[in-house]
Amino acid sequence: MIEVRDVKKSFDGKLVLQGVSAKMEPGKTSLIIGTSGSGKTVFMKVVIGLFAPDSGEILYEGRDITKMGTKELKELRKQIGMLFQGGALFDSKTVEANVMFPLDMFTHMSDAEKLKRVNEVLDRVNLKDANKKFPAEISGGMKKRVALARAIVQNPKYLFCDEPNSGLDPQTSLVIDKLVKEITTEYNITTVINTHDMNTVMESGDHIVYLYQGKKQWEGSNKEIIFSDDEKLNKFIFASEFLTKAKEMTMMQANDKLKG
Repeated sequence: MIEVRDVKKSFDGKLVLQGVSAKMEPGKTSLIIGTSGSGKTVFMKVVIGLFAPDSGEILYEGRDITKMGTKELKELRKQIGMLFQGGALFDSKTVEANVMFPLDMFTHMSDAEKLKRVNEVLDRVNLKDANKKFPAEISGGMKKRVALARAIVQNPKYLFCDEPNSGLDPQTSLVIDKLVKEITTEYNITTVINTHDMNTVMESGDHIVYLYQGKKQWEGSNKEIIFSDDEKLNKFIFASEFLTKAKEMTMMQANDKLKG
């Protein structure tokens, strides 16, 4: 579990995070949502340890990352997987070599052990025969799956996904959402997703934190968000007339069931 307690972060005197607190639990997908400038990217970077907070605590299983020494921090980072927005694959390396890269860097496994593990995770993301292909030879959705395979190849306890559906069509986005959610549940990973994608919110939001101007405006699940009466959240989630009508219809149906 990751617990964030009253975290504040400023840049050049401007307060970007204004005392944000949240708990991200294992086996669940925790989504950080908000408009551009809401602080969600800074929040994720602070939680990972890329930015030091001005104040507050960031606890990984009760251990405060802000108080860790270099050795302890290095060990923690071995337990963290990262799915970058653009995939961040090496164009000059094959799929196999891209996924193997963390094992080359951070483990003492034999070549046979590394290849076995690479094949396991490629099979898990449905890319069983893609080992020798290069990133330029595969689709955008396949690239994201390769990046996901690389993110989980070291059996991380924590998985961070930055806009995992960026640049993907809606159908492929749903495939990635489902895969991330399945892997989170299967391996009991604490998964944190920074997203603008409303399909991801509705499909994968076990736990959702909505940030507004650096503050936690709302917190709940995808089952609760449809019934929220928070005006700022509703303007963000149900921005279009179509989605507003869909919300109204869902609430009417729910009320009818209660009356029945």
